[in-house]
Amino acid sequence: MDDATLPVEAGAAQPRLEAQDKPHHEDRDVPRLEARDISMRFGKVVALENAHMAAHAGEVTCLLGDNGAGKSTLIKVLAGVHPPTEGACLLDGEAVHFLSPREALNRGIATVYQDLAMVPLMSVWRNFFLGSEPTTGRGPFRRIDVGRCREETHTQLTAMGIELRDPDQPVGSLSGGERQAVAIARALHFGARVLILDEPTAALGLRQSERVLEHVRHAADRGVAVVFVTHTPHHAHPVGDRFVVLRRGRVVANEPREALPVEKLAALMSGE
Repeated sequence: MDDATLPVEAGAAQPRLEAQDKPHHEDRDVPRLEARDISMRFGKVVALENAHMAAHAGEVTCLLGDNGAGKSTLIKVLAGVHPPTEGACLLDGEAVHFLSPREALNRGIATVYQDLAMVPLMSVWRNFFLGSEPTTGRGPFRRIDVGRCREETHTQLTAMGIELRDPDQPVGSLSGGERQAVAIARALHFGARVLILDEPTAALGLRQSERVLEHVRHAADRGVAVVFVTHTPHHAHPVGDRFVVLRRGRVVANEPREALPVEKLAALMSGE
């Protein structure tokens, strides 16, 4: 078998390039993504009540709250996992009703969860393109274009500041911060216009957390609307442009960075 190609499984997904291919003209004053008066109930349990937030292109919106505050529920509503009980999600000012995470992803909303959805024993490039591999050839001779996958993976990670030793190395051999960089670079490569990051610095050391925060800022500098979810105000404050604080399912603060020093952020989260 040619080492530049691998056989493609029947029905394998093709690269999703909708967001990159279509020109988009936007009003910078209109949020890229907005949650408007979102309430979410699971039976008698009220997880969110009239929650609101907005993420603008080129900015990092930090969603903060302690465990059980409602952060995960809100991002799952934004990502199309749960339809809200009440309220609406707006994309570029238009109401959207996602029936699945795939619908949200096809509209450019990419969510990177803590588990990163990676296969540790697979190579970095296989994880980068997993399910969206570029191909070469036709019909029964169609193959994954391994050379292109390796080259694009290396190029994208270099742009993120990751010096990849070998795109064929198992992704499980990377540090936690490097795996986060792979996940962020993957989302940007496939056209994410909104990037939701769920606790990307959780369980990372100081240096790795700093590198991940650099990647978060880099994504915003590329014009992406970033939603950075965290329970650590000292990680949010250096990169955030706006802070939304949840407590017991309610938004208790929604302010620009200059209005909320880190000490006040921590106090709002704890209710002190």
